[in-house]
Amino acid sequence: QVQLVESGGGLVQPGGSLRLSCAASGIIFSIYDMGWYRQTPGKQRELVASITKGGTTNYEDSLKGRFTISRDNAKTALYLQMNNLKPEDTAVYYCRARKYASDYWGQGTQVTVSS
Repeated sequence: QVQLVESGGGLVQPGGSLRLSCAASGIIFSIYDMGWYRQTPGKQRELVASITKGGTTNYEDSLKGRFTISRDNAKTALYLQMNNLKPEDTAVYYCRARKYASDYWGQGTQVTVSS
């Protein structure tokens, strides 16, 4: 059974930082391309950042320099370091694992940026 479990979300003040984690099980983590997505009510889920099985990263343009995606294949974990958070970063953040036709999502973790 494949499980992607996000953690690390919460309430943070503008300018603060959070580190999200995604613990993966039930898949051979190292051969999956991974990504973080986010969604706010009434909007489509959007890509935040992705990292291939080989370690190549890609970011939504407006987030470059503030967010950093990384993975630890030994721990089967995906991370998203978020710095200088802004109110518009408020969303539910989801972890995604993809390989060919296999496509898995976590349940999401809420990030709220507010003073």
